[in-house]
Amino acid sequence: MSMTTPSTVRALPPSTWGRVRQSRRTADKAMRVTAAGFTFLAIFVLFWILGMLIVKGVGGLSVATFTQVTPGPGSEGGGLANAIAGSVILTFLGIVVATPIGVLAGTYLAEYGKGSKLADLIRFINDILLSAPSILIGLFVYVIMVEPLGGYSGWAGGVALGIIAIPVIVRTTEDMLRLVPGPLREAGSALGAPPSVVITSITWKAAKSGMVTGILLALARIAGETAPLIFTALNNNFWFSPNLMGGVSNLPVTIYQFASAPYENWQQLAWAGSLIITMSILVLSLIARRIVRGGK
Repeated sequence: MSMTTPSTVRALPPSTWGRVRQSRRTADKAMRVTAAGFTFLAIFVLFWILGMLIVKGVGGLSVATFTQVTPGPGSEGGGLANAIAGSVILTFLGIVVATPIGVLAGTYLAEYGKGSKLADLIRFINDILLSAPSILIGLFVYVIMVEPLGGYSGWAGGVALGIIAIPVIVRTTEDMLRLVPGPLREAGSALGAPPSVVITSITWKAAKSGMVTGILLALARIAGETAPLIFTALNNNFWFSPNLMGGVSNLPVTIYQFASAPYENWQQLAWAGSLIITMSILVLSLIARRIVRGGK
């Protein structure tokens, strides 16, 4: 009985378009043209928005934009220094609130919960939070923090942003930890390390870049949120109190208020603030992609 070696196996010839009916070739070409058309349309709209932001926003950028506080109604000049500082503080508070909760919850889902009913319930709630309108989260924080404290505050704004960022970090952490090969965990257990040590010393280190990327994406997600801050931190035209009680100025709400105002300098500052937020999110996204690709 003759044996067939791999070298004698003849590869089947690839199917050619000549064997495909004309109707299928026409449908394929139509699908390619349609997909390419919508792709170019999306790219055109994206660059149109970016171009408008650059053209209208650059004109409002100056030294005063970063050194002076927001102007009052009818006044000339002014800047966005207090709004920029307030946005940085609120975003920082949100990430500080969200990171430990999101990382630990994602770790539980990937390492301990897995197929348990509690883990399934947490994933379901997390999916709801991912798709929940941010204005509802703002109303929720308004009820549990703003009303009991007797007024708006930066703390309430930070909590609202943190709630928005938590589901993003949870999902990313779980996905990244699931990508870690099982033999790494088994090697740590074989050396006698308890599960907590295996997770913190092996699993987290292996998934570190992906977890950091998730935190940066959550940071970019909350950097431009407006609706929850209207109900929690609100805004003001002055430097905020060191204890963050009372209205805290921030870029998203400032842009919302200035863009609809009848004053030309307010509208110019709104375009400048929009450009600053867009460029900040773009930089964070690029940093996240660089981390994922290992610095390449």
